[in-house]
Amino acid sequence: MTRMAINESLERISRGTAEIINPEGLKTKLLVSQKNKKPLRVKAGFDPTAPDIHLGHAVLLRKLRQLQDLGHQVFFLIGDFTAQIGDPTGKDQIRPQLDRQKINQNAKTYKEQVFKILDPKRTEVVFNSAWLDKLSSQEVLSLTAHSTVAQMLARSDFKKRFEEKKEISLLEFVYPLLQGYDSVYLKADIELGGSDQKFNLLMGRQLQEVYGQEPQVIIMTPLLEGTDGVNKMSKSLNNYIGINESADEVFGKMMSISDDLMYRYYEILTDFDMAQIKALHPKEAKMKLAGEIIARFHDSKKAEQARKNFEKIFAQGQTPEDVPRYSLGPNTVSLVDILLSEKLVDSRREFQRLLSQGAISHNNHAISDAHWRPQAGVIKVGKRRFLKLIEETKNL
Repeated sequence: MTRMAINESLERISRGTAEIINPEGLKTKLLVSQKNKKPLRVKAGFDPTAPDIHLGHAVLLRKLRQLQDLGHQVFFLIGDFTAQIGDPTGKDQIRPQLDRQKINQNAKTYKEQVFKILDPKRTEVVFNSAWLDKLSSQEVLSLTAHSTVAQMLARSDFKKRFEEKKEISLLEFVYPLLQGYDSVYLKADIELGGSDQKFNLLMGRQLQEVYGQEPQVIIMTPLLEGTDGVNKMSKSLNNYIGINESADEVFGKMMSISDDLMYRYYEILTDFDMAQIKALHPKEAKMKLAGEIIARFHDSKKAEQARKNFEKIFAQGQTPEDVPRYSLGPNTVSLVDILLSEKLVDSRREFQRLLSQGAISHNNHAISDAHWRPQAGVIKVGKRRFLKLIEETKNL
């Protein structure tokens, strides 16, 4: 690979990043990697605190895939050990600890989803419990000697909580040290993370120097705003677009975002030429973006069908063709149990909220009674979720 090719690789890696710490070091690492024909070790950590991967995660995953396409090895680190502590980044209070069973369930779902983006041949999925569980109390105490309370309190979220006299547990101080030790254990050449992770990422560089390793290069990706256009995409804020959601759901959510946010999604999530995109009518550009996202995580046929369904629902007021069906048996099943089983609502609380908003209907008539008896017809939940109830026929 020539120096010109290295510069092209750097340009590709840099597009859509928020910050690269030590870009000259990155260039050197790429040159050495090429000379020695040895892939760089690229690390990115994910705490499995929620089971779904959304477009906010996809920003980072796309950058990992770019590095894989350039020939490098990715360590997709599932922080099953550190998730028990909880990353304090951006939090204004102590996070509740997750139990190991829930973490393992979420981690399994993560593994099933990431290969919609990453190349399995250049990905090693690792769990940090494999080495952090084995640290002795003496080793953990030695780790804490490489940071100070003053250094921890210098980070903005801890500083804010300290000034507001909100509690900070000592366990939270340990979290960035453990994340940094992950880099030491994996001998990471590069670590990727969101721009809000800067303190934790720098801790990896600091500890690698302590352990006599060459410090990793840090590549930070921007935080993707959710569908509200204001807050970071998050399932807890219900402003997310999940990569495993149905094509119709993704298409509808993409069409609901503002034009400004649409262009930001294009810049961060795609490689399209922005001049060409801005030459399109905003509605057409938005439909193109929705189709691109669905084709990437589902397929092009589902993308095209989702567009047709969207146009039927919103332009013509019709019911889409591929509505899932539910057979009503002889035993009475409540509407909430049907919707939960078909994943049209996430919880009984969401069912009650939608019901109170008049957002659940039967044959276009709003349902207001939680005890409404299910009968044949089309149930609509919100703007984009449909279910056809079918009466079972009895054989005489």
